[in-house]
Amino acid sequence: MDQPFTLAACAEMLWRDKPIEWRCAQLRELDFHVGLWNWPEHDLALLEKSGATFSIMNGYLTGRLADDEGADELLRSARETAQVGKRLGVARLNLHGTGLGDGGLPVRPSDVVTGRMWLKARDTLARIADMAEEEGVIFTLENLNLPVDHPGTPFGRAEDTLALVESVNHARLRLNLDLYHLQIGEGNLIETCRACLPFIGEVQVADVPGRCEPGTGELNFNGIATALFDMGYRGPVGLEAFAKGDPIKALDSFRSAFRVKL
Repeated sequence: MDQPFTLAACAEMLWRDKPIEWRCAQLRELDFHVGLWNWPEHDLALLEKSGATFSIMNGYLTGRLADDEGADELLRSARETAQVGKRLGVARLNLHGTGLGDGGLPVRPSDVVTGRMWLKARDTLARIADMAEEEGVIFTLENLNLPVDHPGTPFGRAEDTLALVESVNHARLRLNLDLYHLQIGEGNLIETCRACLPFIGEVQVADVPGRCEPGTGELNFNGIATALFDMGYRGPVGLEAFAKGDPIKALDSFRSAFRVKL
């Protein structure tokens, strides 16, 4: 058995009674990279002192893809966040189809996405990619599920995020392919991974239902890990999940699920 992937875990979702810098240091000690959400909630100096290697972080605070005012604000916010990402050494800065507010709900829901919105979103992401080139950072666009967690989010489906990233076709803009969201919203995980493979920057996982660690729900993560390995993926896999019980056991289950027989 071997571990061909770089494993990370979202610090906000584990040991939720502990300070964030403690969680980051603990993940480092356990040989995991660290995922973060919004940076203004944390003391950056303490995050630096944790010694953690940061895999991904939310790449903006405000703004939207598909209208002029929102696009300008997204670019401004993303450029500001890029400076924080560089300070912390964050490998990837994450984007969504629109800004998310309380409970993960879109700040501007869109049940219908028009052709004009598609064109504007593509143009906005091209601007983000050009800015990322200037700043020397990488942005990812994440798929989200609409039925349960993020109703009304435009460009939420993996099919949509792939279409946008593929149309921009820039090395500084990749996919954050979230298999938890994909299972709820679309299914067909392995073939979607295969279709997205040339553009994946990170794969994120949690079991369904419940959004907890592998082994708590219906997904066959050993099969998914083997399929990813066989199709040539060797990149990061991030656990963006709550621990059903002990976080250490949850992380052990995650590590075990993504071992592959070589």
